[in-house]
Amino acid sequence: MSQPSWQPWQDKGESQPVPRTPSWQGQGVPQPWQAQQAHTAPSMLASHADRERAVDVLRAGYGEGRLEKPEFDKRVARAYAARTVGELALLVADLPTGPVPQPGGLPPVPRTFLPVQRPRTNGKAVGAAVCGLLCVPTFGFTGIPAVILGHAARAEIERTGEAGDGLAMTGLVLGWLSTAVWALVLTLVLAVGIASG
Repeated sequence: MSQPSWQPWQDKGESQPVPRTPSWQGQGVPQPWQAQQAHTAPSMLASHADRERAVDVLRAGYGEGRLEKPEFDKRVARAYAARTVGELALLVADLPTGPVPQPGGLPPVPRTFLPVQRPRTNGKAVGAAVCGLLCVPTFGFTGIPAVILGHAARAEIERTGEAGDGLAMTGLVLGWLSTAVWALVLTLVLAVGIASG
């Protein structure tokens, strides 16, 4: 990074041209780190908080790649040794003291990268599936509740757009199968009873 022939943070013993007026003088725009001292003269003695704010600006500039490591180290050392607010202002006069505004704002996030909003699962559909699966261990006694819950769930899903249509259909199929098996068993029992009677 090319450096000008003179930096305001360099030792005063070196030969240097007359420094330019810092950006905060004569323009009515104080540096943010110096907001509380904007009404004071540059010759006012600097506080520890003033030095820390100036070092924060230097760290931000170094983090953004505006300063090389040797230059950053020299400026930080000069900031901690500075006696007046004016000396601190010279150390950060060529650095931005806040985030650089982005033109036009940030572009919107494409829909592809947005989190998918999953609809919640219908509770009656879950109940229908559970009752349908319990038809085997309960010998089909939960078949009728599975059919009732399955039809109610499919009606609600069509109206509200909730998830769980597959669960409701599972409960319906298993419920109707168990009901059909029980109907067949009862028919056979009645037929055998009539035939033997």
